[in-house]
Amino acid sequence: QVQLVESGGGLVQPGGSLRLSCAASGINFKIYTMNWYRQAPGRQRELVASITSSGDTNYVDSVKDRFTISRDNAWARVYLRMNNLKPEDTAVYYCNTDTRWGSRWGQGTQVTVSS
Repeated sequence: QVQLVESGGGLVQPGGSLRLSCAASGINFKIYTMNWYRQAPGRQRELVASITSSGDTNYVDSVKDRFTISRDNAWARVYLRMNNLKPEDTAVYYCNTDTRWGSRWGQGTQVTVSS
């Protein structure tokens, strides 16, 4: 059974930083592309960042140069380091991967950027 468990969200002031973590189990983690999505109230879920099995990364334009996705295959974890956070980054952040059994999602972690 595939499980993705996010942690690390919280309340932060504009300009602050957070690091999200996603712990994966039930899959051969190292072969999968891992994704971070987010969904703000009243908006569609959007892909924020991806990292392939070989470590190639991709980001949505709005977070480039502020967010960094990384992975630790030994611990089956994917991270999202978020710097210079803005109020528009406020959302529930989800860890995701697409397996042969279908797309799998974590429960999400809330990030709120507010003064």
